[in-house]
Amino acid sequence: MPSDAGKKAYVVAMVIQVIYTGMYVVSKAALDGGMNTFVFIFYRQAAATLLLVPLAILLERRNAPPMSLWLFTKIFMYALLGSTVSMNLHNLSLKYTSATVASATSNSIPVITFLFAVLLHLEAIKLRASSGAAKLVGVALCVGGVLVIALYAGPPLSPLNHHRAFAGHAHAGGGNKQGQWMKGTFLMLLANVTWSLWIVLQARLLKEYPNKLLATALQCLLSTAQSLALAAAATGGKRDAWRLRLDVGLVAVAYSGFVVTGVSFYLQAWCIERRGPVFLAMSNPLGLLLTVFCSSFFLGEVVHLGSVLGGALLVAGLYSVLWGKSKELPPPSSAPASSAVICTVKQVCVTSNDVMNMDKEDEVKLEEKRIKLDSQV
Repeated sequence: MPSDAGKKAYVVAMVIQVIYTGMYVVSKAALDGGMNTFVFIFYRQAAATLLLVPLAILLERRNAPPMSLWLFTKIFMYALLGSTVSMNLHNLSLKYTSATVASATSNSIPVITFLFAVLLHLEAIKLRASSGAAKLVGVALCVGGVLVIALYAGPPLSPLNHHRAFAGHAHAGGGNKQGQWMKGTFLMLLANVTWSLWIVLQARLLKEYPNKLLATALQCLLSTAQSLALAAAATGGKRDAWRLRLDVGLVAVAYSGFVVTGVSFYLQAWCIERRGPVFLAMSNPLGLLLTVFCSSFFLGEVVHLGSVLGGALLVAGLYSVLWGKSKELPPPSSAPASSAVICTVKQVCVTSNDVMNMDKEDEVKLEEKRIKLDSQV
Protein backbone atom coordinates (compact mmCIF):
# COMPACT_ATOMS: atom_id res chain seq x y z
CA MET A 1 0.00 0.00 0.00
CA PRO A 2 1.18 3.56 -0.66
CA SER A 3 0.92 4.43 3.03
CA ASP A 4 3.28 1.58 3.90
CA ALA A 5 5.70 2.76 1.19
CA GLY A 6 5.59 6.27 2.62
CA LYS A 7 6.31 5.00 6.13
CA LYS A 8 9.17 2.89 4.77
CA ALA A 9 10.74 5.97 3.16
CA TYR A 10 10.68 7.81 6.51
CA VAL A 11 12.26 4.82 8.25
CA VAL A 12 14.97 4.56 5.58
CA ALA A 13 15.72 8.30 5.88
CA MET A 14 16.10 7.90 9.64
CA VAL A 15 18.39 4.89 9.22
CA ILE A 16 20.58 6.90 6.83
CA GLN A 17 20.96 9.67 9.40
CA VAL A 18 21.77 7.13 12.12
CA ILE A 19 24.48 5.62 9.89
CA TYR A 20 26.07 9.03 9.25
CA THR A 21 25.87 9.89 12.94
CA GLY A 22 27.80 6.73 13.69
CA MET A 23 30.39 7.69 11.07
CA TYR A 24 30.98 11.11 12.62
CA VAL A 25 31.28 9.69 16.13
CA VAL A 26 33.56 6.70 15.43
CA SER A 27 35.71 8.73 13.02
CA LYS A 28 36.19 11.44 15.63
CA ALA A 29 37.02 8.79 18.25
CA ALA A 30 39.61 7.19 15.93
CA LEU A 31 41.27 10.53 15.18
CA ASP A 32 41.29 11.48 18.86
CA GLY A 33 42.94 8.12 19.51
CA GLY A 34 45.89 9.17 17.36
CA MET A 35 45.09 7.62 13.98
CA ASN A 36 46.61 9.50 11.06
CA THR A 37 43.91 11.24 9.02
CA PHE A 38 45.46 10.39 5.64
CA VAL A 39 46.03 6.74 6.53
CA PHE A 40 42.45 6.53 7.75
CA ILE A 41 41.10 7.66 4.36
CA PHE A 42 43.32 5.17 2.53
CA TYR A 43 42.03 2.27 4.62
CA ARG A 44 38.46 3.49 4.28
CA GLN A 45 38.70 3.70 0.49
CA ALA A 46 40.46 0.34 0.33
CA ALA A 47 37.64 -1.27 2.32
CA ALA A 48 35.04 0.33 0.07
CA THR A 49 36.93 -0.86 -3.01
CA LEU A 50 36.98 -4.42 -1.69
CA LEU A 51 33.20 -4.19 -1.44
CA LEU A 52 32.30 -2.37 -4.67
CA VAL A 53 34.76 -3.70 -7.26
CA PRO A 54 33.76 -7.40 -6.93
CA LEU A 55 30.09 -6.39 -7.03
CA ALA A 56 30.65 -4.29 -10.14
CA ILE A 57 32.54 -7.09 -11.89
CA LEU A 58 29.95 -9.70 -10.91
CA LEU A 59 26.85 -7.69 -11.78
CA GLU A 60 27.89 -5.28 -14.51
CA ARG A 61 30.84 -6.78 -16.40
CA ARG A 62 28.64 -7.45 -19.44
CA ASN A 63 27.07 -3.99 -19.38
CA ALA A 64 30.27 -1.95 -19.25
CA PRO A 65 30.10 0.97 -21.71
CA PRO A 66 33.20 1.69 -23.81
CA MET A 67 35.73 4.02 -22.21
CA SER A 68 38.11 6.40 -23.95
CA LEU A 69 41.32 7.77 -22.50
CA TRP A 70 39.68 11.18 -22.11
CA LEU A 71 36.76 9.68 -20.17
CA PHE A 72 39.14 7.73 -17.94
CA THR A 73 41.04 10.96 -17.24
CA LYS A 74 37.78 12.64 -16.28
CA ILE A 75 36.90 9.83 -13.88
CA PHE A 76 40.41 10.02 -12.39
CA MET A 77 40.04 13.75 -11.75
CA TYR A 78 36.51 13.33 -10.33
CA ALA A 79 37.84 10.65 -7.95
CA LEU A 80 40.62 13.03 -6.91
CA LEU A 81 38.15 15.86 -6.27
CA GLY A 82 35.16 14.09 -4.75
CA SER A 83 36.81 11.27 -2.81
CA THR A 84 40.49 11.89 -2.18
CA VAL A 85 40.57 15.66 -1.63
CA SER A 86 37.11 16.05 -0.11
CA MET A 87 37.40 13.16 2.35
CA ASN A 88 40.91 14.09 3.46
CA LEU A 89 39.84 17.68 4.04
CA HIS A 90 36.83 16.42 5.97
CA ASN A 91 38.86 14.20 8.30
CA LEU A 92 41.54 16.84 8.78
CA SER A 93 38.90 19.38 9.80
CA LEU A 94 37.20 16.79 12.04
CA LYS A 95 40.48 16.43 13.93
CA TYR A 96 40.49 20.18 14.66
CA THR A 97 36.77 20.59 15.47
CA SER A 98 34.07 18.16 16.56
CA ALA A 99 31.55 15.64 15.31
CA THR A 100 28.80 18.23 15.90
CA VAL A 101 30.47 20.73 13.56
CA ALA A 102 30.88 18.02 10.89
CA SER A 103 27.19 17.15 11.07
CA ALA A 104 26.05 20.79 11.23
CA THR A 105 28.06 21.93 8.22
CA SER A 106 26.80 18.97 6.15
CA ASN A 107 23.51 20.90 5.92
CA SER A 108 25.32 23.38 3.67
CA ILE A 109 26.00 20.76 0.96
CA PRO A 110 22.60 21.07 -0.81
CA VAL A 111 22.94 24.87 -0.74
CA ILE A 112 26.50 24.84 -2.12
CA THR A 113 25.43 22.32 -4.76
CA PHE A 114 22.65 24.71 -5.77
CA LEU A 115 25.18 27.55 -6.11
CA PHE A 116 27.39 25.46 -8.39
CA ALA A 117 24.34 24.53 -10.44
CA VAL A 118 23.58 28.25 -10.87
CA LEU A 119 27.16 29.01 -11.92
CA LEU A 120 27.05 26.19 -14.46
CA HIS A 121 23.66 27.40 -15.76
CA LEU A 122 21.89 24.26 -14.57
CA GLU A 123 19.71 26.31 -12.21
CA ALA A 124 18.31 29.83 -12.32
CA ILE A 125 17.39 32.36 -9.63
CA LYS A 126 14.29 34.46 -10.27
CA LEU A 127 15.14 37.51 -8.19
CA ARG A 128 11.67 39.06 -8.39
CA ALA A 129 9.89 35.87 -7.35
CA SER A 130 9.42 34.65 -3.78
CA SER A 131 11.22 31.42 -4.67
CA GLY A 132 14.33 33.31 -5.80
CA ALA A 133 14.31 35.46 -2.67
CA ALA A 134 14.01 32.35 -0.49
CA LYS A 135 17.03 30.81 -2.22
CA LEU A 136 19.14 33.93 -1.66
CA VAL A 137 18.06 34.10 1.99
CA GLY A 138 18.99 30.44 2.37
CA VAL A 139 22.47 31.03 0.98
CA ALA A 140 22.95 34.00 3.32
CA LEU A 141 21.79 31.96 6.32
CA CYS A 142 24.24 29.16 5.48
CA VAL A 143 27.14 31.62 5.20
CA GLY A 144 26.08 33.15 8.52
CA GLY A 145 25.89 29.72 10.14
CA VAL A 146 29.43 28.82 9.11
CA LEU A 147 30.75 32.17 10.36
CA VAL A 148 28.98 31.75 13.71
CA ILE A 149 30.47 28.27 14.20
CA ALA A 150 33.96 29.50 13.26
CA LEU A 151 34.05 32.81 15.12
CA TYR A 152 31.72 32.42 18.11
CA ALA A 153 32.18 29.68 20.69
CA GLY A 154 29.79 30.85 23.39
CA PRO A 155 29.23 29.18 26.74
CA PRO A 156 29.73 25.40 26.89
CA LEU A 157 26.78 23.06 27.30
CA SER A 158 27.35 20.32 29.85
CA PRO A 159 27.95 16.89 28.26
CA LEU A 160 25.42 14.13 28.92
CA ASN A 161 28.14 11.68 29.91
CA HIS A 162 31.40 12.62 31.63
CA HIS A 163 32.88 9.14 31.09
CA ARG A 164 33.99 8.60 27.50
CA ALA A 165 32.92 5.33 25.90
CA PHE A 166 35.92 5.49 23.54
CA ALA A 167 39.40 5.87 24.94
CA GLY A 168 41.59 8.62 23.61
CA HIS A 169 42.74 12.13 24.25
CA ALA A 170 39.96 14.58 24.83
CA HIS A 171 39.73 16.72 21.78
CA ALA A 172 36.35 18.31 22.18
CA GLY A 173 35.41 21.60 20.67
CA GLY A 174 35.89 23.53 23.92
CA GLY A 175 39.47 22.32 24.32
CA ASN A 176 40.67 23.50 20.94
CA LYS A 177 42.53 26.71 20.45
CA GLN A 178 40.48 29.31 18.62
CA GLY A 179 42.87 29.33 15.66
CA GLN A 180 42.63 25.55 15.20
CA TRP A 181 38.86 25.69 15.57
CA MET A 182 38.54 28.37 12.87
CA LYS A 183 40.91 26.52 10.56
CA GLY A 184 38.99 23.29 11.09
CA THR A 185 35.63 24.94 10.37
CA PHE A 186 36.79 26.49 7.11
CA LEU A 187 38.49 23.22 6.09
CA MET A 188 35.14 21.52 6.67
CA LEU A 189 33.45 24.14 4.49
CA LEU A 190 36.08 23.58 1.79
CA ALA A 191 35.46 19.82 2.00
CA ASN A 192 31.75 20.45 1.47
CA VAL A 193 32.52 22.75 -1.48
CA THR A 194 34.62 20.08 -3.23
CA TRP A 195 31.98 17.43 -2.51
CA SER A 196 29.19 19.65 -3.86
CA LEU A 197 31.16 20.35 -7.03
CA TRP A 198 31.68 16.60 -7.42
CA ILE A 199 27.91 16.04 -7.15
CA VAL A 200 27.24 18.48 -10.00
CA LEU A 201 30.02 17.02 -12.17
CA GLN A 202 28.87 13.49 -11.40
CA ALA A 203 25.50 14.20 -13.00
CA ARG A 204 27.29 15.13 -16.22
CA LEU A 205 29.60 12.12 -16.01
CA LEU A 206 26.68 9.70 -15.81
CA LYS A 207 25.44 10.99 -19.18
CA GLU A 208 28.71 9.87 -20.77
CA TYR A 209 29.11 6.74 -18.67
CA PRO A 210 25.61 5.74 -17.51
CA ASN A 211 26.59 2.67 -15.47
CA LYS A 212 26.43 4.02 -11.91
CA LEU A 213 27.92 0.99 -10.14
CA LEU A 214 30.93 0.74 -12.46
CA ALA A 215 31.54 4.49 -12.32
CA THR A 216 31.40 4.46 -8.52
CA ALA A 217 33.62 1.38 -8.19
CA LEU A 218 36.21 2.79 -10.59
CA GLN A 219 36.33 6.12 -8.78
CA CYS A 220 36.69 4.30 -5.47
CA LEU A 221 39.57 2.20 -6.84
CA LEU A 222 41.35 5.27 -8.24
CA SER A 223 40.81 7.16 -5.00
CA THR A 224 42.42 4.27 -3.09
CA ALA A 225 45.58 4.60 -5.19
CA GLN A 226 45.55 8.39 -4.82
CA SER A 227 45.02 8.16 -1.05
CA LEU A 228 47.87 5.66 -0.77
CA ALA A 229 50.27 8.08 -2.43
CA LEU A 230 49.04 10.98 -0.30
CA ALA A 231 49.26 9.00 2.94
CA ALA A 232 52.76 7.75 2.08
CA ALA A 233 53.91 11.31 1.53
CA ALA A 234 52.24 12.54 4.73
CA THR A 235 53.60 9.81 7.01
CA GLY A 236 57.15 9.95 5.65
CA GLY A 237 57.68 6.19 5.87
CA LYS A 238 56.66 5.81 9.52
CA ARG A 239 55.41 2.23 9.83
CA ASP A 240 53.59 2.81 13.12
CA ALA A 241 51.19 5.20 11.39
CA TRP A 242 49.97 2.36 9.13
CA ARG A 243 49.42 -0.21 11.87
CA LEU A 244 45.79 -1.16 12.53
CA ARG A 245 45.00 -2.35 16.03
CA LEU A 246 41.95 -3.95 17.56
CA ASP A 247 40.54 -0.64 18.71
CA VAL A 248 38.14 2.08 17.59
CA GLY A 249 40.38 2.87 14.60
CA LEU A 250 39.68 -0.52 13.05
CA VAL A 251 35.98 -0.12 13.84
CA ALA A 252 35.93 3.30 12.17
CA VAL A 253 37.66 1.99 9.00
CA ALA A 254 35.34 -1.02 8.67
CA TYR A 255 32.24 1.03 9.49
CA SER A 256 33.07 3.84 7.04
CA GLY A 257 34.18 1.51 4.26
CA PHE A 258 31.47 -1.12 4.42
CA VAL A 259 28.45 0.34 6.22
CA VAL A 260 28.60 3.95 4.99
CA THR A 261 29.74 3.15 1.46
CA GLY A 262 27.90 -0.13 1.02
CA VAL A 263 24.67 0.23 2.99
CA SER A 264 23.96 3.97 3.19
CA PHE A 265 24.76 4.70 -0.48
CA TYR A 266 22.26 2.01 -1.53
CA LEU A 267 19.64 3.33 0.90
CA GLN A 268 20.15 6.88 -0.35
CA ALA A 269 19.65 5.77 -3.95
CA TRP A 270 16.51 3.88 -2.92
CA CYS A 271 15.13 6.85 -1.01
CA ILE A 272 15.88 9.39 -3.77
CA GLU A 273 14.32 7.14 -6.40
CA ARG A 274 11.04 6.91 -4.47
CA ARG A 275 10.72 10.28 -2.75
CA GLY A 276 13.26 12.55 -4.48
CA PRO A 277 16.43 14.31 -3.28
CA VAL A 278 14.51 17.07 -1.49
CA PHE A 279 12.86 14.55 0.85
CA LEU A 280 16.24 13.08 1.78
CA ALA A 281 17.85 16.50 2.28
CA MET A 282 15.06 17.54 4.63
CA SER A 283 16.05 14.72 7.01
CA ASN A 284 19.58 16.16 7.51
CA PRO A 285 18.66 18.15 10.67
CA LEU A 286 17.73 14.86 12.36
CA GLY A 287 21.33 13.76 11.85
CA LEU A 288 22.52 16.95 13.59
CA LEU A 289 20.37 16.27 16.65
CA LEU A 290 21.54 12.65 16.80
CA THR A 291 25.18 13.68 16.45
CA VAL A 292 24.92 16.26 19.24
CA PHE A 293 23.45 13.61 21.56
CA CYS A 294 25.80 10.77 20.59
CA SER A 295 29.00 12.82 20.55
CA SER A 296 28.16 14.19 23.96
CA PHE A 297 27.19 10.79 25.37
CA PHE A 298 29.88 8.57 23.83
CA LEU A 299 32.77 11.02 23.44
CA GLY A 300 32.08 13.34 26.37
CA GLU A 301 32.22 16.13 23.79
CA VAL A 302 31.51 19.61 25.10
CA VAL A 303 29.10 21.30 22.73
CA HIS A 304 29.23 25.09 22.71
CA LEU A 305 26.31 27.43 22.16
CA GLY A 306 27.98 28.81 19.01
CA SER A 307 27.89 25.39 17.36
CA VAL A 308 24.19 25.02 18.18
CA LEU A 309 23.31 28.49 16.89
CA GLY A 310 25.41 28.04 13.76
CA GLY A 311 23.81 24.66 13.14
CA ALA A 312 20.36 26.22 13.51
CA LEU A 313 21.22 28.88 10.91
CA LEU A 314 22.51 26.21 8.53
CA VAL A 315 19.32 24.19 8.93
CA ALA A 316 17.20 27.30 8.36
CA GLY A 317 19.21 28.09 5.23
CA LEU A 318 18.76 24.54 3.97
CA TYR A 319 14.99 24.66 4.39
CA SER A 320 14.80 28.11 2.82
CA VAL A 321 16.56 26.90 -0.34
CA LEU A 322 14.46 23.74 -0.43
CA TRP A 323 11.26 25.77 -0.05
CA GLY A 324 12.29 28.07 -2.90
CA LYS A 325 13.13 25.07 -5.03
CA SER A 326 9.78 23.41 -4.30
CA LYS A 327 7.94 26.56 -5.41
CA GLU A 328 9.52 26.29 -8.87
CA LEU A 329 8.60 22.65 -9.43
CA PRO A 330 5.88 22.01 -12.02
CA PRO A 331 2.40 21.24 -10.64
CA PRO A 332 1.60 17.56 -10.10
CA SER A 333 -0.19 15.69 -12.87
CA SER A 334 -3.78 14.59 -12.66
CA ALA A 335 -2.81 11.02 -11.81
CA PRO A 336 -4.58 9.60 -8.75
CA ALA A 337 -2.91 10.28 -5.46
CA SER A 338 -2.87 6.59 -4.63
CA SER A 339 -0.43 5.85 -7.47
CA ALA A 340 3.21 5.72 -6.50
CA VAL A 341 5.43 7.94 -8.62
CA ILE A 342 8.80 6.95 -10.00
CA CYS A 343 10.94 9.87 -11.20
CA THR A 344 14.14 9.80 -13.15
CA VAL A 345 16.86 12.40 -12.76
CA LYS A 346 15.37 14.47 -15.57
CA GLN A 347 11.91 14.55 -13.91
CA VAL A 348 10.35 12.09 -16.38
CA CYS A 349 7.57 10.58 -14.29
CA VAL A 350 5.20 7.68 -14.69
CA THR A 351 2.90 6.09 -12.16
CA SER A 352 3.56 2.64 -10.80
CA ASN A 353 0.27 1.37 -12.25
CA ASP A 354 1.44 2.47 -15.71
CA VAL A 355 4.73 0.68 -15.22
CA MET A 356 2.99 -2.56 -14.32
CA ASN A 357 0.89 -2.43 -17.52
CA MET A 358 3.62 -1.18 -19.83
CA ASP A 359 4.63 -3.44 -22.71
CA LYS A 360 7.81 -3.38 -24.72
CA GLU A 361 6.58 -0.78 -27.21
CA ASP A 362 5.73 1.64 -24.44
CA GLU A 363 9.17 1.17 -22.93
CA VAL A 364 10.81 2.02 -26.25
CA LYS A 365 8.66 5.14 -26.62
CA LEU A 366 9.48 6.25 -23.08
CA GLU A 367 13.19 5.75 -23.72
CA GLU A 368 12.94 7.87 -26.91
CA LYS A 369 11.26 10.64 -24.92
CA ARG A 370 14.01 10.52 -22.30
CA ILE A 371 16.72 10.75 -24.97
CA LYS A 372 14.98 13.76 -26.57
CA LEU A 373 14.65 15.44 -23.18
CA ASP A 374 18.33 14.81 -22.40
CA SER A 375 19.33 16.35 -25.74
CA GLN A 376 17.22 19.42 -25.01
CA VAL A 377 18.80 19.83 -21.59
